[in-house]
Amino acid sequence: MESAQLDIEFKKHFGGETDKLLEVRAPGRVNLIGEHTDYNDGFVFPMAIERDTAIVFRRRKDQLVRMVSASQPGEPAEFAFSHEVSKGPPLWSLYARGVAEALRQKNLITTGIDALVAANVPLGGGLSSSASFEVATALALLTASQTTMDRVDMALACQWAEHHYPGMPCGIMDQFISALAQKGHAMLLDCRDRSFKQVPLNDPAVRVAVVNSNVKHELVGGEYKQRRQQCEAAVAALAQKQPGVKALRDATMPMLDQAKAAMDSVVYRRARHVIGENQRALDFAAALEAHDYSACGRLLYASHVSLRDDYQVSCPELDTLVELARSVEGVFGARMTGGGFGGCIVVLLQHQAFEPLSKLLHSEYPKRYQKQPAMFGTLPGPGARVVRD
Repeated sequence: MESAQLDIEFKKHFGGETDKLLEVRAPGRVNLIGEHTDYNDGFVFPMAIERDTAIVFRRRKDQLVRMVSASQPGEPAEFAFSHEVSKGPPLWSLYARGVAEALRQKNLITTGIDALVAANVPLGGGLSSSASFEVATALALLTASQTTMDRVDMALACQWAEHHYPGMPCGIMDQFISALAQKGHAMLLDCRDRSFKQVPLNDPAVRVAVVNSNVKHELVGGEYKQRRQQCEAAVAALAQKQPGVKALRDATMPMLDQAKAAMDSVVYRRARHVIGENQRALDFAAALEAHDYSACGRLLYASHVSLRDDYQVSCPELDTLVELARSVEGVFGARMTGGGFGGCIVVLLQHQAFEPLSKLLHSEYPKRYQKQPAMFGTLPGPGARVVRD
């Protein structure tokens, strides 16, 4: 939604003049490779997409936050940060409430806001709509209070918010890329020490496509937590013979095979995915720097097979989209992206392959699943930014 339209929507809900409105935006992201590695101290390789959460807001003279979502206009949120922020309804506001509490604890915010939230990041699609909302909220509250914070600290505050308010035990990747993305680059992020490298992805002949299966997932459920517990069980088994293994990041395939007898077969497969995926993320970054897009594509396909068979977080709809993409000339590679159980695939392809891919998917996918996929192309976008202050 453009700024002028946002101003109109804001005035509908809050009245008053619009000449003193402020605006911030924070992007969603697509993870090119490195899936379910972040909470195992591993490597991920996300990029910001050219879709974001916008917050248009006006300063208040108290410490109250009044917030309306354009996508859920019948459920306004209102909370104060003059004391510990409550965990009240509506559910979507828990992300913003958690951020406000994290910043309150750091004594960084003093000024409340009236705010309209509008996002074009697909919900439940594995594109980090929640992190986008959190980072935008943090930037809005900081801007209203005329203060700033280190972007790494901002990402960590937003991660804390998601852990403690909605109760989602996410890794650091989503908030990190939304806060720190650089236009025209993807980011190789080490989730252990939070060091990162911006890797150019700006070849005009190459683009990224994101295809939403339109199968929705709710990750707060048990599957995500179960995978984390299985990874922890693998680490415990590995550490019996290799005390230096503190996370799956520290393990190698030979180590895993040596410890195979000490772990359940499912736990073994979960660990095999994570160890292999860490290496694939490193190899992908190197191949991208070398403009070896065919190698990048092979790694994407290998990642999908591992997520499907070893980590078991894919679904028939995602598998179908990947196989259809594979059949299109000019597609380098594709895989499911995000937590799984629905959501999106990511495709690396030649620019001219976008339309043939779109045509095929919109023709064949509905024949099997009685629904249309949603597809868009994107280049690496910028991180969170103040648009009007």
